[in-house]
Amino acid sequence: MPAFIPAPPANGFSLGPLFFHLYGLCIALGVLAAFWLVNRRWVQAGGKPGELERPAIWGVVAGFLGGRLGYVITHTGDFRDNPLEVFAIWQGGLALYGGLTVGILTGLWVARRRGLPVLRALDAAIPAIPLAQAFGRWGNYFNQELFGTPTTLPWALEVDPEHRPDRYAEFATFHPTFLYESLYNLGVVAILLRVSATRRLRPGSLSLLYLILYGAGRFGLELLRTDTTYRLAGLSRNAWISLALVIGGSLWLWLRERRKEREWSS
Repeated sequence: MPAFIPAPPANGFSLGPLFFHLYGLCIALGVLAAFWLVNRRWVQAGGKPGELERPAIWGVVAGFLGGRLGYVITHTGDFRDNPLEVFAIWQGGLALYGGLTVGILTGLWVARRRGLPVLRALDAAIPAIPLAQAFGRWGNYFNQELFGTPTTLPWALEVDPEHRPDRYAEFATFHPTFLYESLYNLGVVAILLRVSATRRLRPGSLSLLYLILYGAGRFGLELLRTDTTYRLAGLSRNAWISLALVIGGSLWLWLRERRKEREWSS
């Protein structure tokens, strides 16, 4: 029998009167790992230790708010009968692109207000984002959500019956898209760190490379995921956003780096 990835035995654990949701702990580990990497890269770039902490904290808080707001706006029907569940973030439900947009812009605004070089700060912080995502995606595993279509591959994920979509109720194993994205994000981190070490891109261009790489991977994953009900021409909302990021980011990156080559040749 194939050794499938088993369904999680629980989505959290109790410690005295408190219950800790593993979804939240995975996100917390991702945030801590991101803070560590940001600080290390900033110091290596000549900055002072802890100088990016405040922009990073504000960026994380704003990112959570933006991510939750983006999810609620696109899933209003899920909260119509019980509006208070809008605040039940431990149950899952963060729109990544909404969180990225609000979080990055907020972090840059705070960095600018504190007189920090914004593009240098952005380059230091960008590789930490996919690192946080790599940890955070494991929260989807413990919540048994955001998995892909049915499959019997050896690394397929077992999903308990109550978490299976109605149209796939008779299937027991699915693509572990949380695992695919986690591993892919670690690969993105490695690429960004390598490119950053070569110092071949203009300040700020590393963020465009991240958007291109993540958008490409997310587009592929959206072809497998089953959680999106809205479709346009067969593609989910996030697939269209990912496609736009890849095309727009590639064009923007090419134009920025082309201007750099012209400046060097002049």
